[in-house]
Formats: sequence, C-alpha cells, structure tokens
Amino acid sequence: MPGTTHLLYLHGFRSSPASFKAQRMAAWLAAHRPDVHWWCPQLPPSPAAAWALIQQGTAAWPVAEMVVVGSSLGGFYATAVAEATGCPAVLLNPAVDPARDLARHIGTQTQFHAPEETFFFDPAFIDELRALTVPAVTRPQRYAAVIAQGDEVLSWQEMTGRYPGAHIRLLPGSDHALSDFDDHLPFVLEFLKLCD
Repeated sequence: MPGTTHLLYLHGFRSSPASFKAQRMAAWLAAHRPDVHWWCPQLPPSPAAAWALIQQGTAAWPVAEMVVVGSSLGGFYATAVAEATGCPAVLLNPAVDPARDLARHIGTQTQFHAPEETFFFDPAFIDELRALTVPAVTRPQRYAAVIAQGDEVLSWQEMTGRYPGAHIRLLPGSDHALSDFDDHLPFVLEFLKLCD
C-alpha cells in the first residue's frame, strides 16, 4: 500500500484556507509530515470554477497516493473528487444537498475570515452544484466522516444517511465548525495513513 504523498483540503462555503481546521492540519503536517504535499486552495464562489481549479491543481498528482479532506461544502466537493479519482476522503460535517441549502444564500455574501471581502453567489451556481452532485457514493470504505449531532447548520441524520458503510465518527455534541477538531484530528490522520 503506497503512502500518502499529497493532501487536498477543501474549505466550506464563505470559508477560506484561513479556517481553523485547515490551519490545524497544515500545522500538523508541517511539524510531522513535511514530505506530504499540502494544497488548500481558495475556492471561487462558482462551483464549476471551483471544480475546474481542483481538477487543474491535482491533474499531475499520483492518484494512488493522494487523499482529500473537505469541510461542509468542501465535503461535497471532496466526495466528487473521491468518486472521480478513487482516492480516500475524510468529510467534516459534509454538505449533502448544497443546491437545496444554498438557494437561500443567493446574493452578496461576506467571507468568514475577511468580513471586508464580499462575493456574489449567483443563481446559476445552484445548477452548477446540481451538475456536480454524485448520485450515490461507491466503495464507502474509502470514506471517513466526522459528523456532529450538535451541528446547527446541517442535519446529522442526513449526513450519516448519505454515507452508508463509511467510517463515521458521530459526535454527541460539537457544532458545525467542529470547534473541538483537535480531539478528532487523530481519527482523521489515522484514516488517511498519515501517522502510525
């Protein structure tokens, strides 16, 4: 079994590479696995553009040695990546039906980590999300998920139902942001074969 050499981290809606979870993972890799190529791109608001960026940025990656981690909307994208490449994926409170959920967010939005920065979430993006939706996951053993029953944004029942047979760490509390992410980092790292 080849080791992991490349890690793609995909942030959520209105988030960025400055997200707490992305920063924690980047810091751990820098300290413990500097040999692993880390990429956490700033995803554009357009799902089609985000998908094009992801595909372009990982085109030369060794598929057998790459993994993907996605949070919220990034979990939706990570599912598409895993289905397209066959690589393992870890999902952190993944969005299951963003075409439905984000329809109410059409219009001008602010960035979480840079409130002075705005972007426009276009109605056309809903169809772009629909086009990227995976009908059902295949080979669930390649997926792991950290899902919080205390998620105030997404339904934990819907999230767990989307990934039958996956390695699911179901938290009795926590929140959408997984503020207690440090407690779950070992689970993520172990599944991705990044630590012994």
